[in-house]
Amino acid sequence: MSTDKVVYKLSELITLFGGELIGDDVTIASVASLESAGIGQLSFYTGSKFSSEVENCHASAVVLKKHEPKYKCSQVLVKNPQLFITRVLALIYPARRSKQSLHPMASIAQDACVDKTAEIGAFVVIESGARIGANTIIESGSTIGENVLIGDHCRIHARVVIYADCEIGNFTEIHSGVVIGSDGFGNAWTGQNWEKIPQIGRVIVGSHVEIGANTTIDRGALDNTFIADGVRLDNLIQVAHNVKIGKHTAIAACSGIAGSTTVGSQCLIGGGVLIAGHIEIADGITLLSGGGTPASLTEPGVYASGVPTMPYALWARNSLQYKRLDEMAKRIRKIEKICLANDAKQLGEENGTD
Repeated sequence: MSTDKVVYKLSELITLFGGELIGDDVTIASVASLESAGIGQLSFYTGSKFSSEVENCHASAVVLKKHEPKYKCSQVLVKNPQLFITRVLALIYPARRSKQSLHPMASIAQDACVDKTAEIGAFVVIESGARIGANTIIESGSTIGENVLIGDHCRIHARVVIYADCEIGNFTEIHSGVVIGSDGFGNAWTGQNWEKIPQIGRVIVGSHVEIGANTTIDRGALDNTFIADGVRLDNLIQVAHNVKIGKHTAIAACSGIAGSTTVGSQCLIGGGVLIAGHIEIADGITLLSGGGTPASLTEPGVYASGVPTMPYALWARNSLQYKRLDEMAKRIRKIEKICLANDAKQLGEENGTD
């Protein structure tokens, strides 16, 4: 993140990102929350009704969906305040650029190809046949395996490991602790012991992807594991071998996707979601946090599963009943048969009377 101080007039921001200005054309130097914002800062509010948070805010300007007469400072009216603020943040706090330097303590194979505009940090290892694109940053302690391809304008944070033959697109950011291309969990049972199935596929990561800290993505067993353009992966996610994730899907922390599953485009997957292997999740599906997905989902929509938090005493009583579900289901089916038989008998008697 740049530390240079840059200030903008509200009118300049509106020219860049759209919107309507209500009030004075004040100067903005930074962005802050409604609770902490002060003079020279811009904040935003996404609610549809006026809030005391807005009324008590001391920011120089607030981004809103509609004009609020109660709020006395300048206002920027836009359809999507969060998106407006996102673009302002990227403008005021631009991503760090490559220093176009090779640290003397980096280890780079003679036949590796590193663009002259790239930045390679201390103790980075770049192995034989690897290619590093223009303006890409690889920070200290990262290891880039043989024949890995990394595109332009990427940022590989400290202590990332990318195994041999994997491919990373352009403008992709990979955070510390990520491992890309480790072997998938493939084993064959002989009857007495396990034999490891060689994992000969690769991991292909698209462009404009972000992968959070300590996330792991396994290489394919035969075909490739594929992460499409625009995907967002949070921290501590496990993506197993041969998984395919479609464009612009976002997955929150602590989720896991088992092998050979396809997740569609523009899906939203909450934290702690577990997705079984060899299934398909259609485009545009939302999976709420903490759920399990054992079978394919073919229709877009919002899906939930799992047991919500409840008082222990209630949970204990429900847990006892859970053990009897099969027994109760059989009894219900028996009762239904009796009721249907009685209804049929009654209907026959009524028809006979008529």
